[in-house]
Formats: sequence, C-alpha cells, structure tokens
Amino acid sequence: MRSLDQLSNLEGRRAFVTGAAGHIGFVAAETLVELGAKVVVSDIEVSGCNAAADALDSKRKGSASTLACDLSDEDATRRTIKAAIQEMGGLDVVVHAAAYVGTTQLPGWAVPFEEQTVSALDKAIRVNLTSAFVIVQEARQAMQSSGHGSVILFASTYGLVGPDHRLYENTPMANPAAYGVSKAGLLQLTRYLATTLAPRARVNAISPGGVWRDQPETFRERYVSRTPLRRMATEEDMKGAIAYLASDLSAYVTGQNLVIDGGWTAW
Repeated sequence: MRSLDQLSNLEGRRAFVTGAAGHIGFVAAETLVELGAKVVVSDIEVSGCNAAADALDSKRKGSASTLACDLSDEDATRRTIKAAIQEMGGLDVVVHAAAYVGTTQLPGWAVPFEEQTVSALDKAIRVNLTSAFVIVQEARQAMQSSGHGSVILFASTYGLVGPDHRLYENTPMANPAAYGVSKAGLLQLTRYLATTLAPRARVNAISPGGVWRDQPETFRERYVSRTPLRRMATEEDMKGAIAYLASDLSAYVTGQNLVIDGGWTAW
C-alpha cells in the first residue's frame, strides 16, 4: 500500500490549466506545481500567462510554461491543446477554471435580468461550458493513454442552487443567469465525460461557494450570515480539493462534484 506522500505525488505528471491568470486557475496551477507536475498555464492574454508562470517559478518540485488561448475560438483551443501535448510529451491532468464571472466586463452581462442579452449569454456559454467540451475532446486520447488521466472542471454552487438576489441589493454586483446555467451544464458534462472516458481517465468537478475578493461589506456580511462556517472561501480552500482530484488520492473517484462552500448548500 502506497503512502499518502506517494499517492499525492505528481512528479512526472503533465497538466494543462485554463484561466491560470485568474484567482482559481492560478491556485490550481500552483497546487499542481507544488506537487511536482509540469504545468502549461493558459489564459487569454499572453502577459497574464507569463505573469502566472513567473510567479510559479519559485514553487517547489514542478515547473510551468505558457500558452495563451482565446477559449471562445474552437480552432485556437484545439491547436493549443495539441501544442501542450506535444510540448510536454503527453497529458495527465486538465483543469478547466476559465470563466465569465460576475465581475466580467461585458455588455448585457452583470445587469438586471431584464437587461441581460442573448449575446452575453452565448459568449459565456462558449467560454464557461463549450470550451471544456472542446478541450476534453481534443485531449481525450492523451488523457486515456497516460494511466493517470484526471479532468477537473470548476463549476459553482450556482450550478446547484438558484441565486439569492437579496445578497446583491444596493451593491454594484449582479448574478447573471448564464453564469449558473453554464456551471450547471459543467456538472452534467462532468457526469457524461466520466462515463465516456472510463475506465482509463477520471472526470470530476469542484463547486466553490463565494470566494472573498474585496466585495462590498454589505454583501460579505449577508453572505457570511447565511453560511454555516461563517466566512467566505479563500483560494487556499481550493488547494486540498485540487490535490485530491488531480492525484492518485482519488484514483477510484469519478463523476463526482466536490462542493467547497462552507455549508452554504446544506441548509
């Protein structure tokens, strides 16, 4: 029987992380590098990718390189995955963390429901959901050949429950319909891919609750009062889940959704 250190060790594993210049994507890449993986970090802007890779250089064991990609472009996404596989000589772990979120600046997006547009919805679905389908489809053979293939899709508690709009009253924040719709789609895509890629690769999801990022104090107070653990999440709260699902610690786990919400959805 292997030790916990051996089960969590990602030395020699190769990973691809989308949204790596963002908060969640970066902590995913950081976790994988710390466990020894070679990671290709990807985001829409080259400068963001390079900054993420530079920050990861100081981490232990693993390494990071960059490939910028606009996930709304199917052909570019497929080329990027092929390039990552060629660069690393294979692929063992995929983390999809890129997304349009509530703070994304897009006309017709983070506005009242009656002002939300089909154009914004289509763009969000394309990045949040469709790109995950494209990436896994293009990476499927490499993942199934690795012997340790693990896909992690970042969904959200808003893919499980509807938004409490009272949280946002009298704040500049909003909760677009397409955000929850796309995240719910990711959860079903997780289940579909888990049975489709089995038995040679695993597919799981992580659904964070609200993560503290200097939101208005009124929002934070409302959110915390509704959360059993009485605080919002931090990026660090995601590291254990990422390490678990990316490594052999979860070798017999697929098709699951690990909810990290401080008990928000337990009420």
